[in-house]
Amino acid sequence: MHIKSFTKILTGIAVGYSISFFSLADVVVVVHPSNDAALSKKAVQRIFLGKEKKFSNGKEVLPVNQTPSSSARDSFDTNTLGRSSTQIAAYWSKLVFTGKGIPPKELDNDAAVLAIVADNQNAIGYVDSASVSDAVKVISLN
Repeated sequence: MHIKSFTKILTGIAVGYSISFFSLADVVVVVHPSNDAALSKKAVQRIFLGKEKKFSNGKEVLPVNQTPSSSARDSFDTNTLGRSSTQIAAYWSKLVFTGKGIPPKELDNDAAVLAIVADNQNAIGYVDSASVSDAVKVISLN
């Protein structure tokens, strides 16, 4: 094996691992601190797929997504919604086209999600766990 080929293979492996590492963001679901609704993983899935419009306590729900290019979005779609980001985009495209749904508002980053959730008692979003502040409440989806 030539040294150049070996170097290319090692570089490819290193890049692959770094992409995998960065796409595995530790994402948590957050709500306003005063929100007392019971939330399960299934309830969060239903909210972010437009199938549920209210929290378990009867209050309206305002889900906020991150942009499709964010690692938090990719992790949330895969680990919480159980679908790839491509599948989620296709799902919402179909609902929008048929007039049966409007996808959650998309925000640019963790800071924008935290600001909306901290200011709105009905908001629910997700952020990287390293970004969480006392202004929001983390929901365990066990």
